[in-house]
Amino acid sequence: MIDTIVWQEQGIQQAAETLRRGGLVAFPTETVYGLGADARSSEAVAGIFGAKGRPSDNPLIVHIADRSQLGELVEPYPALAGELMERFWPGPLTIVLPAKPGALSPLVTANLPTVGVRMPDHPLALELLSRAGVPVAAPSANRSGRPSPTLAGHVLEDLGGRIDGVIDGGATGVGLESTVVELEGNGAIRILRPGGVTEEALKRAFPAVSVISEAETGEQPAKPRSPGMKYTHYAPRGELTVVQGPEERVISYINLLAEEARHEGMKTGVLAFSEHAGSYRADLVLDLGSENRLDEAAHRLYAHLRKLDEAGVGRIWSEGCEPGGLGGALMNRMLKAAGGRAIRLDR
Repeated sequence: MIDTIVWQEQGIQQAAETLRRGGLVAFPTETVYGLGADARSSEAVAGIFGAKGRPSDNPLIVHIADRSQLGELVEPYPALAGELMERFWPGPLTIVLPAKPGALSPLVTANLPTVGVRMPDHPLALELLSRAGVPVAAPSANRSGRPSPTLAGHVLEDLGGRIDGVIDGGATGVGLESTVVELEGNGAIRILRPGGVTEEALKRAFPAVSVISEAETGEQPAKPRSPGMKYTHYAPRGELTVVQGPEERVISYINLLAEEARHEGMKTGVLAFSEHAGSYRADLVLDLGSENRLDEAAHRLYAHLRKLDEAGVGRIWSEGCEPGGLGGALMNRMLKAAGGRAIRLDR
């Protein structure tokens, strides 16, 4: 069993050296904590899959500190990709680009001809990547299927003893993983995974470009082209159901089912927006923040799912939200955490 080190900011040089010699280092980004390894080394990258228990056909995102690194990693890319970088890097946007043959471990790309690349907007992440001097493959630093970590303590809960160390940078910001996009031959931007950069933000930045959401097409690829497309993710141990509809009906419906579950001896939990949290009768009601500030819910979601686990809650209901703006990414993560269990109540 590995003795997992917790580094503070002054330990970044040691963490960078650990990455260079093929070790596994968790680090904070503006989205969630990532689990990093040298993306060129199959041995190092295999360690990520082993520590997380991650399916090998699920590709990894490569993190860089400077655009000059792209020349070693990818083939020439469309001008629009460069414009996306100018507008949204550093930031929570991953761009799928043509991978340069032999530049990265095939485990990173899952043997696809492309690779997702991003530049995180977090000072500790950028300093680590800069000092390491290697491209870093980094999925979220949690056991596969578990809620993503937004604190160093979450990383240790899942991966303590499995990785070399974690840089403790406090709570992450956005709280949801990056948006993943790919560019189509006709110049359109396709969103493969919603995240911190919303569909609306992309359309505002590029009004003349067609922006397509994967959710709009209903496509379910047999082989995922990016992380977060195929597998159930972010799941608590208890059974989660997302409920949407008129406020009064949602509250009555959840309270009725929570009462039935308690009679069966099941501990119950509810994730609710601030405006309604006081109306629920469950063993544990957690406040997602205002329904008018979905950034609060995005920031709190994964930590709340872990709190429900800590409390031993077996049956969970969550209020849903409308998919506009950050709501698209929030509902994507909620539904994946629920394994697709969702109820929409009529008026």
